Amino acid sequence: MKRIFYIGIFLFVVFEILRVYFIMPMPGSQEGEAVEYAFFLHQWRWAFRILFLLVIAAGAKPAFQGRRFVALAFAVFAAGIAYLMNFVMAADGMFLQPNTLVMATAAENKVDPAKLVMGIEYNGEAKAYPIQLIAYHHQVLDTVGGMPLMITYCSVCRTGRIFQPMVQGKPAVFRLVGMDHYNAMFEDDQTGSWWRQGTGEAVAGSLKGQMLPELSADHSSLGTWLALHPNSTVMQPDPDFLDEYAELEDYDIGKGGGDLVKTDPGEWQEKSWVVGIVSGKHSKAFSWKRMKDARIVEELVGPQAVLLALAPDDQSFFAFERPDSLQGFHFLGDTLAAGMQHFNFGGKNLGAGPSLKPLRAYQEFWHSWRTFHPDTEKW
Repeated sequence: MKRIFYIGIFLFVVFEILRVYFIMPMPGSQEGEAVEYAFFLHQWRWAFRILFLLVIAAGAKPAFQGRRFVALAFAVFAAGIAYLMNFVMAADGMFLQPNTLVMATAAENKVDPAKLVMGIEYNGEAKAYPIQLIAYHHQVLDTVGGMPLMITYCSVCRTGRIFQPMVQGKPAVFRLVGMDHYNAMFEDDQTGSWWRQGTGEAVAGSLKGQMLPELSADHSSLGTWLALHPNSTVMQPDPDFLDEYAELEDYDIGKGGGDLVKTDPGEWQEKSWVVGIVSGKHSKAFSWKRMKDARIVEELVGPQAVLLALAPDDQSFFAFERPDSLQGFHFLGDTLAAGMQHFNFGGKNLGAGPSLKPLRAYQEFWHSWRTFHPDTEKW
């Protein structure tokens, strides 16, 4: 019977390790289609735990009557693995939301204007969230123009997205649960479904295939954002997480950190930057390295004519639907010009005529865009 004790210990330890292995960036864990296995283990975690603990209990008495200290060592080891997997390596315990969300005006702001931000404007209110800060938190909750926001970022994919935290039309609370193909995943508190951060799609659970409502955001330097939105407020560092922010000090410019977050300066490498645009069923990835040479790109994404512009600060980029009547765009000072029409980087027409219609465009690592847009074209 004492053999049953050690079999139970072994099965319990293997279960706890596998449950975390499939949803954390460990060797080989993120390359395959493992999310369904991970979700199954998560759903039935208490059934598995109770079963293995019953097996352990059935063999505990003879095991401790024999080699007591060996049995005790195995029991302590199993308890340590359980603690490690459920607390130390729990995603929502490693990356915490801000304790205090402070939004400052441009005059009060302490964030360097050169830092990258995700900016959003809605109902006449504008807000900016520095990537260095949200790359640690992964999730920040706020409101803009009266609308609840879930500002998300995955540093391993370099993906920033803003969603409405709504599930089936009702407000929901999300927790960071792990990763799928190196992309952050969130679990909603209503159905327990798992949602991929880079696309907003539910990838496991009862709502699999459904999408979170996404809001458009600009990716730019703070200085460029404030020039376009001088009344914007800016998220400030939470004093409780200064050490965590410091580890991402150079993340904006693609330096610092380990291999999972460091940029490859080449083209079409796993960690090379691209700007991705989706139009209907079509998508296209634009090499950041080539964009820095071209500055302004007039291309087609499917049938949609697009204008993609990289601002003089080499950080801020903007995408628009390009009207058929306008082509040959170029920079004229701090404006985009075509013919007699002039536009600011937000697409606003500075003279007579309609403004440019913005398109969602995302800067991320090539491995991320390629994985979640497998049919994408390459520019």
